[in-house]
Amino acid sequence: MLSRDELAELYRELQGRKVLSVYADGVGHDPAMRRAWRRRLEQELEREEERVARTDPSELGAFRAAREHVAKEVDRFPSFLPGKGFVAFSTAEGLQHAEVLPVQVPILVRWEDGPRVAAYIRGLKQLRPMVTALVDSRRARVFLYREGKLEEVEDLRADTFLGDLADTAASKRAMPHTGSRGETGTDAAQRALDAGRERMLRMAKERVLELAGPDGFVLLGGSQEALAALRSLMPKGIEERVLENPSLFVEMSAAEVKAATAEGASVLSKRRQTALLNQVLEQARGRGNGCLGGKDTVKALREGRVDILLLSRSFVEANPDFADECVGDAFRQNAEVRVLSGEPGERLDAEGGGIGARLRYRLEEPREADAEAEVA
Repeated sequence: MLSRDELAELYRELQGRKVLSVYADGVGHDPAMRRAWRRRLEQELEREEERVARTDPSELGAFRAAREHVAKEVDRFPSFLPGKGFVAFSTAEGLQHAEVLPVQVPILVRWEDGPRVAAYIRGLKQLRPMVTALVDSRRARVFLYREGKLEEVEDLRADTFLGDLADTAASKRAMPHTGSRGETGTDAAQRALDAGRERMLRMAKERVLELAGPDGFVLLGGSQEALAALRSLMPKGIEERVLENPSLFVEMSAAEVKAATAEGASVLSKRRQTALLNQVLEQARGRGNGCLGGKDTVKALREGRVDILLLSRSFVEANPDFADECVGDAFRQNAEVRVLSGEPGERLDAEGGGIGARLRYRLEEPREADAEAEVA
């Protein structure tokens, strides 16, 4: 998938040009329905062509050229889509972007100025890396989960850091004195084991932070002692991006790890969405840098004051035209766009009609006395 910056750049590049935006829902596993998504897509393309012929016949040739470019790409998938969805942006001159999506999207076909991108934004959270680390006293496994795929990137063993544990207490060399006190072989071995475990956990921590980057999520699991040791190594400020699950263990199968990681990603995503929504709600109610509702949010977008635009998933689905207009305004001022789902999305629906924003700044409103003077 395109990153947020890449999507915004594509949007800006295609502004002012006629673009055919195509989204297809590829979810389905019934062999008898393997081509159902193709039929639905063809129906929507036919409807859009009829609309273009009725409203602007001069655009019909360009539309058909763009449709042909999309058809050639779709022909690569004679049966099921390999992913949950499909998207394509095409002009009369050629296909501008097309890909299979790891998330489900509603079917949509539009021929208009610029691309439709609101539906695409719903899948951007799949790009955020989710790193899982499973640890015990002897082993640390690190996994990277992205776009629905799990990869084991590290399998560290504490015994690889032990070195030569020669038992000096069992040495056969003659000693000048008897009964001299010192470290026993057992103590030396235990100290080496502890050092090996610490080095293993430090390497695991470094790998986790490297893979997660500044924005990724982290899931930690394993034995209680090792988990506590790994947690203590994590830097401050990362707590909101870290989730612990002590029920996980090092010997889990890849399928079990993938399921736990996907669930953890959902929990952390909801946590982040809730924190952002709470911030916007608090700022909006206190007349700070936040706003709710279509009227105030559109006003802030037109004035270039939006830092992060919030839309609920139901709002995007119910108002595709308005949602895309808002997303376009956000992209033009380099603002972020977040589509909230689940409980945070429902709260945004209830509190702001499905739309709101965190603002860069709030304009000072005229005081009542000044307003009365202006009227007079």
